[in-house]
Amino acid sequence: MSRLSESVTRVMHILDGADLGADYTAAQLLSETTARRSLDLSDLSPEEQAALVEGRANHLIPSAAVLAEKIEAAQAAGRPFVVKYGIDPTSPDVHLGHAVPIIIASRFQRMGHHVVFIIGDVTAKIGDPSGRSSDRPPLTDEDIARNLSGYQQQVTPFIDFERADLRFNGEWLNKVTLPELVGVLARVPVSMSLQREDFRTRLADGHGLSVAEFVYSVVMAWDSVAINADVELGGVDQLLNLQMCRKVMEISDQSPEVVITTPLIEGTDGTGTKMSKSKGNYVGLTASPDDVYGRLMSIPDHLTEPYLQLLTEWTDDEIRVVTKRLEEGTAHPMAIKRILAGEVVAALHGLDAAAAARAEFTARFSKRSFADTQNLPVLSLKEHAEDTLGALISRTLDFAPSVSAVRRVAQQKGLRLIRESNGDQRPTPLTEASVQQTLGEVVGEIGALEGAELYLKVGRKVARIDV
Repeated sequence: MSRLSESVTRVMHILDGADLGADYTAAQLLSETTARRSLDLSDLSPEEQAALVEGRANHLIPSAAVLAEKIEAAQAAGRPFVVKYGIDPTSPDVHLGHAVPIIIASRFQRMGHHVVFIIGDVTAKIGDPSGRSSDRPPLTDEDIARNLSGYQQQVTPFIDFERADLRFNGEWLNKVTLPELVGVLARVPVSMSLQREDFRTRLADGHGLSVAEFVYSVVMAWDSVAINADVELGGVDQLLNLQMCRKVMEISDQSPEVVITTPLIEGTDGTGTKMSKSKGNYVGLTASPDDVYGRLMSIPDHLTEPYLQLLTEWTDDEIRVVTKRLEEGTAHPMAIKRILAGEVVAALHGLDAAAAARAEFTARFSKRSFADTQNLPVLSLKEHAEDTLGALISRTLDFAPSVSAVRRVAQQKGLRLIRESNGDQRPTPLTEASVQQTLGEVVGEIGALEGAELYLKVGRKVARIDV
């Protein structure tokens, strides 16, 4: 039995009939599953390794069987099996959406393989056109240097850089000559770029498309040639770029890398859009333990299962047990969400931070009396009576990135006024229409309750209204 199988057996024993909402159960599970993030997986056969990776992939090209064969061949030859993951430093922040393929890279590392983390300091100047509706503003060397400053630190919870390489593609791209570039371009079919829907859409809509963007994937493919990659990881939006890497490796008389794409994780607002800083529906890798925990507790219930699949070391069998218990009513969705939030906090900040974040969340949002909660923000009804609720929540309280986001919270039944008196709470759900009403109108509609304190709850966040 492999070390992973032994761990799964222990977790399944914990899950069997335990109260998943209990702190003791959560601590047991978290201790076991967090340990997996450093579990040696080298005792898995090449076929088992390929199957473990395939279970979290959107695409595995050409196949899991080929991946297993390449792993076995590298082992037989006594050479490192090279796993490539690249990222262009177009922003200073990395979030959980970026972490999905990085978590797969960490598993490859624990299987005993060699991870090469490539920073695209040259390709960032072109700008990855994948999914773009317009050209990306060019980055200066100063922009790139600023964005790069915290990259390694942010992904260190997942990648052990003492056993991995961090390289910049300027190391080889700055040395490429024009004859070399033309020689490769001459052998790349134009159809490989023209099949891109994002290119066709931009041209049809009259938006610009530079020649540099047109050849971005070819330039990026040079990275794979430079390190002779065996496998490359990326989000599913990178599929066409990664297929170009295989083509350019063929042109360079190298064995084409195996391509593995991972899902684009849905944002915390649950609206179906991918996690993105610009949409405010993300969890940053540098966020505090309490913030990470709270943001994950605010996700809609339907995101819990895919987040467990993509952000934790839980196996499909374990997730099926939890899902079955939810369906049977022997586990509460909030209990599973607490486990998920603890998993991610533990990955980023450690077990002690996860336990503290759970306790803080329970103290702040699960106890009956908001009056006992310290340092709640306060809205003065006298000062803000004529301000619309959406603007107050998004701008004054900074509880949401936009009025539209507040509206989505209301749609999901997460916006409410709560009257509290002697520990007794009377919540009044607020509708989407309430977002455009003034604070005075909203408070006036629920009626007075003598001696009661009034609170505004937005998802997981709470503010007191001073009347």
